[in-house]
Amino acid sequence: MNSDINFDKSTDGLVPAVIQDADTGNVLMLGYMNREAYEKTRAEQVVTFFSRSKQRLWTKGETSNNFLHVREIRIDCDGDTLLIKVHPAGPTCHTGADTCFDEVNKGQGQFLNYLQQIIHDRKVNPADGSYTASLFKKGVNKIAQKVGEEAVELVIEAKDNNDHLFKGEAADLLFHFLVLLEQKNIDLDDIIAVLQSRHVKQ
Repeated sequence: MNSDINFDKSTDGLVPAVIQDADTGNVLMLGYMNREAYEKTRAEQVVTFFSRSKQRLWTKGETSNNFLHVREIRIDCDGDTLLIKVHPAGPTCHTGADTCFDEVNKGQGQFLNYLQQIIHDRKVNPADGSYTASLFKKGVNKIAQKVGEEAVELVIEAKDNNDHLFKGEAADLLFHFLVLLEQKNIDLDDIIAVLQSRHVKQ
């Protein structure tokens, strides 16, 4: 795989960037980048294009907050096309559709990754009245305690036959687990990678 992108192949210094959901594999949109947009995307880990209509850098989500959070950047064999795998923080298309090709983009990990981004935002931009922000303020010990409490409540509900309450406790446990991961600066993908490595060994 080529490791260098050649912006000089086109007269306008732009290369196409295919944006793909890192979890579902669906193509979300196609944009163009010049060298400055590419470097900004790499530095900030949020996709920035060069808008051919506005003739300026354009960060996807700058008005809608539907940012495209970068997971991986790959360069094709000819060095003139980018494949950028992302976690979208909401619909990608300006019409409100999941993709610019009017496809439904759903996958098992999509909402969890979106929720991760929300939790991260509550940590770096705490808001008054936010329960999640209040957990971060109390620190890792309190967050870990909440995970333990939710785990016990899930075990208790598992002994009964109320599926509704069991699902609620499972959701509470998963949410607080994601908060704990964020507090520890560990991505959910890192945990999934551990599970995948164990699966391969079995």
